[in-house]
Amino acid sequence: MHLSRSILPALLLFVLPCAPAAAEAAIGVAMDDFSYTDTSAEPANQTAAHERRLSAFMAALRRDIGEGGRYRLVASAQDGAAFKVIGGIQKTSTLVQWAKIAVIDVGARKLVMDKLYTFRGDNDESWERAEIFVSREVMAALATPAPVALAVFDFELEDMTAASVGALAASDVSNLADVTGGVRDVLGQSGRYRIVDVGGAGGEAVKARALRDCGGCEAAIAKQLGADQSLIGVVRRVSRTEYTLGFQLRDAGTGAVLARGDSGLRLGADYSWKRGAVRLVSDRLIESQQAAEGARK
Repeated sequence: MHLSRSILPALLLFVLPCAPAAAEAAIGVAMDDFSYTDTSAEPANQTAAHERRLSAFMAALRRDIGEGGRYRLVASAQDGAAFKVIGGIQKTSTLVQWAKIAVIDVGARKLVMDKLYTFRGDNDESWERAEIFVSREVMAALATPAPVALAVFDFELEDMTAASVGALAASDVSNLADVTGGVRDVLGQSGRYRIVDVGGAGGEAVKARALRDCGGCEAAIAKQLGADQSLIGVVRRVSRTEYTLGFQLRDAGTGAVLARGDSGLRLGADYSWKRGAVRLVSDRLIESQQAAEGARK
């Protein structure tokens, strides 16, 4: 059984602001009253009872989220909401109801929760049980850290061979694109990062594929693109079958280096650049962060 399409559009018709204000003491959460739809075709008119139960449901949900002081309920994102909670409940038969709940990270413009639940019964007790369960699910979603907005710039080639010439060969351009795509994919799939489009990045260092030599200018460029952090990478060709890899992660606001990684000398043709870069970033950035978080717990 699926949730009727009648309530789905109502759950998703909202406008995300461009820049929500940051809450100081607590994280702002905006929550409109959930919608309610009765498609059970029962003869008795229960509108008044449903309105009362939905009102009690929303009051309890807001109370649960506001307890403890970690979160504060606000009217809208313009009032400092970092998250927006939307939802709807549909009665499909005498004893079955569905609840569709979504939580949006306003700043990242990303759903951090989008779930469909079912609960049995249509009395005060069943609604109270449903609210307790839903509040736990929403709180868990709110506690999930938002992904870091990361600008991953195109990997660059530092050719140290005697045969090096000014312009990159077409094969090098293609292989570097594969490297960049592979690194962006693994970082995005980790759930820790939201990859920012760098297609609009300007500056001579970007055009010349020389961010590695610009003294950290990539951080300021990433900030202009709306990113929290920047990542640049380089493939160093020692010979046609020997190369090294490196990357550097900076804070887009301060320019401080947050992480870096370099591989040892590797043997292999240029088609292995992608595999080596993905492995390096996975080991030195994603897995090292996971290990550090585990040590803190």
